[in-house]
Amino acid sequence: MRRVVMLFVFLLALPALAQRPTEIVFWHTAGPPAQELFEGFIKEFNAQQKDYRITYRYVGDYREGGIKLLAALRSGGAPNLFHGEISFLGRIVQEGLGVALDGYLTGIPGDFYPGFLETGKVRGQTYGLPIGLSVPVFFYNADQFGAKGLKAPTSWEEVASAAQKLTSRAAKGYIVSSDIYSFNVLVMSRGGSLVSKDGKPNFTDAKVVESLEYLQDLVKKGVAQSRNIAEAQFSVADFLRTKAFMGVAPITIWPLIEDRAPIPFKLGVTAVPREAGGKVPLAGGVLIPFKGVSPEQVRGIVAFWKYLMEPENIAKWVKATYYMPMRRAAQPLLEDWYKADPRRRVAFSQVENADVWLQDPEFVLWYSFLEDALERALKGGIGAKAALEEAQRKAMQVERK
Repeated sequence: MRRVVMLFVFLLALPALAQRPTEIVFWHTAGPPAQELFEGFIKEFNAQQKDYRITYRYVGDYREGGIKLLAALRSGGAPNLFHGEISFLGRIVQEGLGVALDGYLTGIPGDFYPGFLETGKVRGQTYGLPIGLSVPVFFYNADQFGAKGLKAPTSWEEVASAAQKLTSRAAKGYIVSSDIYSFNVLVMSRGGSLVSKDGKPNFTDAKVVESLEYLQDLVKKGVAQSRNIAEAQFSVADFLRTKAFMGVAPITIWPLIEDRAPIPFKLGVTAVPREAGGKVPLAGGVLIPFKGVSPEQVRGIVAFWKYLMEPENIAKWVKATYYMPMRRAAQPLLEDWYKADPRRRVAFSQVENADVWLQDPEFVLWYSFLEDALERALKGGIGAKAALEEAQRKAMQVERK
């Protein structure tokens, strides 16, 4: 009799067991001002279907989250899914912790912008799903430009000319940041690349050398203020305190600047100057599943990503974060937003000329050599070519796995 009762109880429990959703443990790095919106997307996804349930946790920004993840990977407490910075993806794959996703990506929309899906690839295979990609923009003091009769620059020659006219005893015309991101913006916009097609350092390429010589010339002429990574916070302060009048920075800084205390001038925002064939680099984050996830969990992760990529959700995400719209289908939903501030249309039009630049796992080991070369050239007076040749030698000595 007891066996009959137990069998009856088991049969009653079968429907519940069959309907239990696949759980996905997710650590994300989408902090304010986007945290509430992003976590709202997760809740909506969980509510609209019964196959998967995402259990989420905010673990700080890219750097903080990466540190926590590395500790969890060592201790065995890592999540199934992580929201990490693009450059982090290559190292995960190199360590054998990534999951190849191409076989799960059938039927995705065909209107993603060129290069966007490439940010999730390492050596031709997809391991990450991009969700928040940004481009650089050119910030300038529109009041000072107006006073000098200047227009927003559309070439680097115009930037140099404007820097000369804007510089005074109290202020410099341009801010030069000797970090890898800012330098790469200049290199790519001029049609160059810091990495060769075969994935090796490309620091001595003519376009790279010319780009550093351009910056070095501005500094030597006294029309640009050079700041290194340790002084990055001073770059923003220089600009807001009218100690400098132009600079390049990620577009995601824009809402943060305007949400601060009132800026004492009209903020000019425009596209980064580009030469023919030039590009602007994509930066940002991707969803990274880890080795050990089940096929069903991977299907759930892809389903969640597809939900985030719905045009309505992309539009909400863009307005909150200033990340690029991933798909063309989202653009009509942003028209009113563009019309409300014409600067947005100009800045976001760069989506057509954006491209991937961080895919090689070794790059995170190379960039310190390059940043040291930038520092020596811009503050130490070392010739641009000599500094880059030394960085190239050091980078080529890094063993490739």
